[in-house]
Amino acid sequence: MPVKYVLNQKGNPGDANAPKKFYGSAKSIGSITLRQLSKKIADISTVSSVDIMAVLEALLNVIPEQISEGKIVRLGDFGSFKLSIKTEGTLLEEDFSVHNIIKNRLVFTPGKEIKKTLSHIEYEKEIKVIKK
Repeated sequence: MPVKYVLNQKGNPGDANAPKKFYGSAKSIGSITLRQLSKKIADISTVSSVDIMAVLEALLNVIPEQISEGKIVRLGDFGSFKLSIKTEGTLLEEDFSVHNIIKNRLVFTPGKEIKKTLSHIEYEKEIKVIKK
């Protein structure tokens, strides 16, 4: 089943006189919960959904703990998680301190199997239905 996309017209924030361009964005058709994921995994394995939930809940605790210790969490073919920070620059190295760190974010890099699957996704423009 192809992934739907929609088009949005946007201007250039750096140049108000530049012509607006159309950009595509993926359109989600919903979401799936951790519990629903565990049931799907249980359906294709010999492990119960309760056991799968226990492992997933443990991952929810262990991954942030390891990230906060400065580690990259590598989950094999699934991918890896690492911390990235945004900072304000200083002219001199000695002027930089923890106060120059503006924010952090978690970066996920997909593994080989996920990349392979993503490279074969088909796309289809969503047709907008106008209600009268």
